[in-house]
Amino acid sequence: MLLRDLLAVEELRLTLLSGDADREIGGVLVTDLPDPGRYVSPGDLVLTGLMWRRDAADSEAFADALVASGVAALGAGDARLGLVPDDLTAACGKRGLPLFEVPVEVSFAAIADVVNRRLSGARAGDLRRALGRHRRIVAAVAEGAGLGRLFALMASELGVAGAVLSASGSVIAGDLPEEHAVRLAGEALRATRLPRVVRPGGPKGGDAAPYTIFAVDRAHRAAGWVLACRGELDVEVGYELASCVAMERARMEEGRRVERRLAEELIGLAVSGRADLPELSARLRTCGIEAAEPYAAVAATMTATATATATAAAAGTGPGAAAGGPDPVTLGGQVVEELLDRRAVAAAGAEGAVALVPLRGHGTAAALAARLRERVAVIASGLPRARVCVGVSAGLAGAAAIRGGAEEAGYARRMAELRGGGVVTSDEIYTHGLLLATVPDRVRRSFASRLLDPLVDYDRRHRAELTLTLGTFLDCAGSWNACAERLHVHVNTVRYRIRRIEELTGKDLSSMADRVDLFLALRAG
Repeated sequence: MLLRDLLAVEELRLTLLSGDADREIGGVLVTDLPDPGRYVSPGDLVLTGLMWRRDAADSEAFADALVASGVAALGAGDARLGLVPDDLTAACGKRGLPLFEVPVEVSFAAIADVVNRRLSGARAGDLRRALGRHRRIVAAVAEGAGLGRLFALMASELGVAGAVLSASGSVIAGDLPEEHAVRLAGEALRATRLPRVVRPGGPKGGDAAPYTIFAVDRAHRAAGWVLACRGELDVEVGYELASCVAMERARMEEGRRVERRLAEELIGLAVSGRADLPELSARLRTCGIEAAEPYAAVAATMTATATATATAAAAGTGPGAAAGGPDPVTLGGQVVEELLDRRAVAAAGAEGAVALVPLRGHGTAAALAARLRERVAVIASGLPRARVCVGVSAGLAGAAAIRGGAEEAGYARRMAELRGGGVVTSDEIYTHGLLLATVPDRVRRSFASRLLDPLVDYDRRHRAELTLTLGTFLDCAGSWNACAERLHVHVNTVRYRIRRIEELTGKDLSSMADRVDLFLALRAG
């Protein structure tokens, strides 16, 4: 309410003595303290009976205290002195502080009542307008307005700007520089609880404006979305906006279920050989890839330890994660779709989710793999106990290449699992690693254990380095001197260790066949 509106209330008979009547009033305080500065707030209307005044100097000090606190105006009553002293009028006029006279017959309570009623009505109007804005936003999302329209409404109705991000830092909707998106996504993954206020440029540089980040849905965090709103947003408003984004994602998922089923049917028919080439070509076009268009196959799984999933649940990303979440194939499919900016759908196979990815926008399979490595690195840094394993085939063309591409991507994904996670391309699998990747895990572990357990046990008991020495010796192609130099030991020490290795394993390291056995055991383990 404006001071002008208060002065216009006839029954109060207030008279302005100095200052601007267009000041905004935010509250009322009655005081007769000589220095009320600590008790007033900016925008307050101060009412005083002048009990603090002894001489003109008191008026100067009182006016200084009010101006320093940012009050809106001062109302002085006539009850004690019968008038408002000229020195107070002069002090307020000199400082630009509005001053009005309150007649003896008008109580301060009457003035406070008028102000509070007006302010309550204004606050109710603000609440009604806020509810109206909220209804318009929710109605638009419920009618299928899409994320673009949602962000336009957020800007126009609430003055809120921001973006929706994937866990790997891609911008799904809104406007945000990529480097900021990656930082905010990483902060969301590492957070023990959301929402959280983050400066995307870091505490000492970059963009100074903070963002408040909210979890959008209850998916595992590696496959979830994050709403990043510019500024320190009110939590309740942020939750409502995040629920609107979640509503839109759920609608998008309904359509993707049909696309996933089509992709599963296509890959299943191609791998089984139960369909002819024309049918596969037609199904490939249905999945959005033209007959001559280059594409690549991407296979993925993701696993997470109980600690990682429990942390995800604590951050508000769902009780399912704490209980183990979806299986590695399903979760891998969800993650790879987000890694690919949702430009492809992943079909769940027997061992891993497989997506056929058009190379438009990427150029080559190698460029696609490089992009995936960047995205997987974001997840790995934010969720160190989670393991994303991705395999990428070579560039493919035509429906006849689906089967070979899916197998190639699957072998590469298995090699990624052997490495403990990451992205592996088809160029990396045509080595002994391909043979190891095709061997069942149980057989591979048994093979490594049978040959290497004696060395591991000896190292544990004697604090020796036989296993390290064996690996270094084989990497040096059996050179005693090169092995000694790399280990920073005397060559005789290497000779002693190799003899001990031969005794414990029963292998002869002068034999190529035995060297191969031990080399594969180290890689398999």
